[in-house]
Amino acid sequence: MEQTNNSYLGTQKIGGLMAKYALPCVISLLVGALYNIVDQIFIANADYLGSYGNAANTVVFPLTVIALAIAVMIGDGCCAFVSICMGQNRHSDAGRSMGNAVTVTVIFSVVLTAVYLIFNRQLIELFGGTVNMATFDYSQEYFFWISVGIPFYMFGQAMNPVIRADGSPKFAMISTLAGAAVNIVLDPVFIFAAKWGMTGAALATVIGQIVTAALAVWYLMHTKTIKLTKSDLALKFSILKRTLTLGICSFLSQISLVAAMAAINNMIRKYGAADPIFCEEEFAQIPMAAVGIVMKFFQIVISVVVGMAAGCIPIVGFNTGAGRNDRVKKLFSLLLLAEAAVGAAAFIIVEFFPAQIINIFGAANESVHYTDFAVKAFRVYLCMIVFACVNKAAFIFLQAMGKAAASTLLSMAREILFGVGFALLLPVYFGLDGVLYSMPVSDILTAVLSAVVIIMTYRQLSTGKSAECRPALHGR
Repeated sequence: MEQTNNSYLGTQKIGGLMAKYALPCVISLLVGALYNIVDQIFIANADYLGSYGNAANTVVFPLTVIALAIAVMIGDGCCAFVSICMGQNRHSDAGRSMGNAVTVTVIFSVVLTAVYLIFNRQLIELFGGTVNMATFDYSQEYFFWISVGIPFYMFGQAMNPVIRADGSPKFAMISTLAGAAVNIVLDPVFIFAAKWGMTGAALATVIGQIVTAALAVWYLMHTKTIKLTKSDLALKFSILKRTLTLGICSFLSQISLVAAMAAINNMIRKYGAADPIFCEEEFAQIPMAAVGIVMKFFQIVISVVVGMAAGCIPIVGFNTGAGRNDRVKKLFSLLLLAEAAVGAAAFIIVEFFPAQIINIFGAANESVHYTDFAVKAFRVYLCMIVFACVNKAAFIFLQAMGKAAASTLLSMAREILFGVGFALLLPVYFGLDGVLYSMPVSDILTAVLSAVVIIMTYRQLSTGKSAECRPALHGR
């Protein structure tokens, strides 16, 4: 198998490498986030859809995250494994991991599509789509077409980190950018000109996803560092197990977010019905629509945070595999500082400019209750966003070092123990406001745990005990 050398990952300046790999990854994830966000902006500003369509988009969003969770488990796990293998000169294992990632993505995406099409009604009900009839109908319409596009969406998302691991972060960025551009162009055509409503929004998204997937297929036929062969596509359990183990943190961080969103959506539906304003049929969808907007803004911020951290995975993996703990430690420090700065900028926006954000999502077409609740949601729900950014960066960096157990435990504590637990508990005492309090409380407690793990990791890096890489896999 013919290879090119990635040794520059162990010699070039850390700051330059971070910029080279992180920036394209940030842009890729930001553009990927725009798929759903752009849909919601156009839907919210269509007077025949409005907050009903907005709420429907919020209902379907967690179901797209499930697909993303599986895709990033495969893609990020492959990216980390390939990078570690390249640092240890295990080129054949790197190639097999990439091939297995392609095969298992196709299998999982087809199965998930079938599940979505068969159980669409039950899934929509599970994520709070029964807040009123209009929201439910719009949710079903939107979800059907999104389900049809799941194989393309998952393939494009899974291959993005794989392409970065092969040494082509710019192509990964361009492929995602091309798909999002198609979506942005088609959304107003289908929603406003053709009046296709939720179907139009979904079709614009799916067509964009097809473009991204097609570019990923092209790249796999013209790889830069690792030349794929047909034999690499055959599933090898030992390789697949290690790949998915390294990616399990990415999966759990996303899938546990789905659990948190399910809890939040249902608590909004339950306690919104007990609210003196939102108990009325015409206003019932407002809390779900407003919280959905807050989550979309948070998704933009987290796309930057995850992009900066995930973009560093090839650098971390290579230097971990090569035993360069000094470079790993320096990169960790730079990353944490950069993530804190992103969180600080986001904090200023959510605390001082929430009304301006709400206006982008069609506030002019809604009642004053829509704007009032949305502004409060921004200021309360995201008041500890600095901690959220640093926490997420720590999870991903630990994963890249091969510390899957520590990364997974932190992620599970944040999203399941705290995220779901407080989303269910606090509304009992504080009603609808309790849903908003659940986010900052969870981030504060997670920050305490993360601080302990970060300190321990620094000590291990200083004593030369950072890597948890396993020996080369044999028996191919």
